[in-house]
Amino acid sequence: MKSKVLNTIKKYNLIENGDKIILAVSGGPDSISMLDILNNIKNDKNIDINFEIIVAHVNHMIREEAIEDEKYVRNFCEEREIEFYSKSIDVQKMANNNKIGTEEAGRKARYEFFDEILKKTNSNKIAIAHNRNDSVETVIMHILRGSGISGLKGIEPRREKYIRPLIECERKEIEEYCYENHLKPKIDKTNFDNIYTRNKIRNIVIPYIKNEFNENIVKTISRLSELVSEEENYMDKQVKKIYKEILITEGKKEIQLDLKKFNIQEKVIKSRLILYTITRIFGSSEGIEKVHIEDIIKLCSNNIGNKFLTPNKNIKVLVKNHKIYFISQV
Repeated sequence: MKSKVLNTIKKYNLIENGDKIILAVSGGPDSISMLDILNNIKNDKNIDINFEIIVAHVNHMIREEAIEDEKYVRNFCEEREIEFYSKSIDVQKMANNNKIGTEEAGRKARYEFFDEILKKTNSNKIAIAHNRNDSVETVIMHILRGSGISGLKGIEPRREKYIRPLIECERKEIEEYCYENHLKPKIDKTNFDNIYTRNKIRNIVIPYIKNEFNENIVKTISRLSELVSEEENYMDKQVKKIYKEILITEGKKEIQLDLKKFNIQEKVIKSRLILYTITRIFGSSEGIEKVHIEDIIKLCSNNIGNKFLTPNKNIKVLVKNHKIYFISQV
């Protein structure tokens, strides 16, 4: 599996010389395998990649075994002289206070802590131990929620500062690696609790599909995700190219596009241009739904001056003087 992870690293250029990487390690099979493999790669003199690793662990304070999990990861790092940071966060309290789900609260707490350690240690990447099964589960979740094409990409190997070295490894391989290398990872019993959507997909839906329809469903959906990723990457490049062609001015609070040039684009390009433009201002297009995009396209096609929309409280889209104005209201 070490060679497989190394191939993934090279294929997606996940790790480069001089990188300082925060490893998110819970103590479970996935993260402890990632830690063990990356540490081996780092120390292998036959592999010409020079990088550092630092471990970050979050105790969610939900399970009684969480203290033992933290001790296990801490000892694992001490034995190998790996820098270790941990933090205890009352995730259930955080969920209640913010009126969000426990899963969402836990994720928010983890990523905030990883960012904190990233800055504290002057690191530049965060490694998350998602595997191929996780990605397939994500695709199915997106399908059930009515996601667009981009949702079929699953979990990407690399997204900005986040890297996923195990993304091409299946859960079964990881469990075998742990057994063969006597890692004795900690098992989170909540993974078997089917009150969570992901657990239902993992423990009920995928086994049912394997038994009744396609025993290779994980590989099948993974291939689909790879194809979608390739096509999405191409579309992203095209949208960026067209954006530059129709851009009039771009500032931190306002972007102006050429209305005529926008209107001659295919609808699929218009939709992506709207999302891309909003992302240029806010860093994401969160809160912009299909109905908002349809309304903006309709507004632009009417070509009537001084008409505007406010898809949400943060943004105003105005058509005026043959231009489309995307204006931040925050």
